[in-house]
Amino acid sequence: MPDFLLEIGCEEIPARMMDAACKELVQRILGLLNKESLLPQNTQPAYHSDMPQVLFRPYATPRRLALMVPGIAASQSDTIEQLIGPSSKVAFKDGQPTPAAHAFAKKAGVDVGKLEKVSTPKGEYLAATVTNKGRPAGEVLSELLPKEIAGLYWAKSMYWRAGKPERFVRPIRWIVALLDGQVIPLEIAGIQSGTQSRGHRILGPKNVSIGSPTQYVEALRNAHVMASSSERADRIRKTLDAVTRTVAGARWREDAALLSTVINLTEWPSAILGNFDPQFLTLPEEVLVTVMRDHQKYFAVEIAAVEGEAGKLAPHFLAVLNTESDSDGTIRHGNERVLRARFNDARFFWDTDQKTPLANRVDMLKAVTFQKDLGSYHAKAERTGKLVEGLCAALGKAGLKVDSSAAQQAAKLAKTDLTAELVKEFTELQGVVGGLYAKAQGLPQAVADAIYDQYKPASMEDSVPRTLEGAVLSIADKADSVAGMFALGLIPSGSKDPFALRRQANGIVKTIAEHKLSLNLAKLMADARDLYKGSEAEKKFTLSGDAYLQPLTGFFRERLEFYLRDALGLAYDVVNATLAADANDVVDAVARAQAVAKVRPSADFESISTAFKRMKNILRQAEESKKTIASPFSPAVLQEEAERKLAAAIGPVAESVNKLRAARQYDPALIEISKLRPAIDAFFDKVMVMVDDESLRANRLGLLQTLVNEFSGIADFSEIVTEKK
Repeated sequence: MPDFLLEIGCEEIPARMMDAACKELVQRILGLLNKESLLPQNTQPAYHSDMPQVLFRPYATPRRLALMVPGIAASQSDTIEQLIGPSSKVAFKDGQPTPAAHAFAKKAGVDVGKLEKVSTPKGEYLAATVTNKGRPAGEVLSELLPKEIAGLYWAKSMYWRAGKPERFVRPIRWIVALLDGQVIPLEIAGIQSGTQSRGHRILGPKNVSIGSPTQYVEALRNAHVMASSSERADRIRKTLDAVTRTVAGARWREDAALLSTVINLTEWPSAILGNFDPQFLTLPEEVLVTVMRDHQKYFAVEIAAVEGEAGKLAPHFLAVLNTESDSDGTIRHGNERVLRARFNDARFFWDTDQKTPLANRVDMLKAVTFQKDLGSYHAKAERTGKLVEGLCAALGKAGLKVDSSAAQQAAKLAKTDLTAELVKEFTELQGVVGGLYAKAQGLPQAVADAIYDQYKPASMEDSVPRTLEGAVLSIADKADSVAGMFALGLIPSGSKDPFALRRQANGIVKTIAEHKLSLNLAKLMADARDLYKGSEAEKKFTLSGDAYLQPLTGFFRERLEFYLRDALGLAYDVVNATLAADANDVVDAVARAQAVAKVRPSADFESISTAFKRMKNILRQAEESKKTIASPFSPAVLQEEAERKLAAAIGPVAESVNKLRAARQYDPALIEISKLRPAIDAFFDKVMVMVDDESLRANRLGLLQTLVNEFSGIADFSEIVTEKK
């Protein structure tokens, strides 16, 4: 069984695209091998070259994507297929084969005498058993690999040959495609496959001969290319550790995103330690780290051991190089010079911005467009402030102490840093700069913190605002954006979400959940929409009333479902059951879902869930056949002892459950509902619901309807997946 290797060599691929492209290449190629019956058994994914037990290994560097699969099938297996032809009546006349039979035999490639008769639901037909010869693996891959490579998704791609149709992330320069030592002949963008890869641009030879797939990693290593991302990650970490140890009491600051970036920027990594003037440490840490990380791809160095100073920045940085070393310090000096210039720019902008307080920048927002149809950031700030005022009042009634004055002041000033020179230069710092300026200008800490955290959370992994004032501002700001975009009809669909509305709605849900805020999503979004009334923006709205609220309700239900499943890890059927009861109160939904997940394993709860499925099916069929359902049902009409006992049990249990629900004590409420199991089981064992007696049937249906209505407020138990389903 031959080993298979594919390497696509390109100009440097953007680091942010590498991981997704590598995973997609694996999925596509393994999917192809599997579909064509060439994949070895028990194939498992692995992204570590030092794991010999795995059966395939992907590789990625800035100049290449590669995949090695050991021991694929040398050729497809032969397959036997039965072809169905014309009916016997058409195929034979007077016992002799007709032209139709001869034509079918010729098509099947068999002698007419070897045709068989088979019985089908449509009658007796002629059939032929044929053997399809399996094709060699090289022939299959030669034909199909170009399509899979061309199908790789890139957020941005390019043409590079005039008048040619192919697009790729960067120009393709070479292709290695091997089965053991044999080249798989294929062509992509005018490049013929072969055995020649390429080494490191500076340190290695231009061409590297790959004798076989198993020699690939070692051949590239000899050419100063580490093909394995995990190997590069390990080397970068060890090198950063070693270099940092040259500074007493220091450590490099962990940054997973930056580490991922530099892994995908290098083929033969090393690291150097650089220094900067300690006077720059008077600038806020957020500014310094952003310049180093986002603009220069440097790791920050912090103090590790000094009491009271641990965690503070030290006047050093670490740069990861894509070369062997910097023995004469030329690269270090160059990096220090660039960083000094960037820090000087930041200090100049900081000092310049301080001459105009945030309060004096409010009117400047009239000239800053939020969205072409929704007006300026000045108008957005006014709407957000009013929404903040309403949210603070609602939370105050719920017993939460929110500084409404601070929250409203923060809303007024939140976007003013968009007019600051520092944010124009370092756009990643919007919001953060506003919070820093507010603090530097002596505004209350609650105002500064709220402005600083206004864009949080940026993702489900990000933290929520630290304070209630920040949480209220964050929710109001995002709600205003979502409401305006939906009213304009700019609703996310599929993968299209140009205004990041899903991310903003996720932020609203996460903030409400983690701060445990008593807010109703439907009311929040209705209030946000109402604040556009009378504005120029409203004249451009295309959705209002139910046409606005209905898609928005579904949109937020999806976001809450995403939070419950992906952030909290709850099972999909638990989430579906919970949200079927109500999806507007986030905190309540979280509590109900966690309670359902807790009691779900019990036998009583599973039995109740199965019974509720049965009830809802019976009721649905009754409605479809237009059967009368008594509302309310009359216990006096009921005849069987089992149904009377069930009817009698509903009232006391419902009263207890309702009290517990009102107190949001969902665990004991669900336990109370489970106490109905014996009565429900007896009912379905002893009672026939769909009897001929119309009055009796209507009351039995009414009994079931009452059960469903009374006990589905916490969750729709029929949504729970049980073994019997």
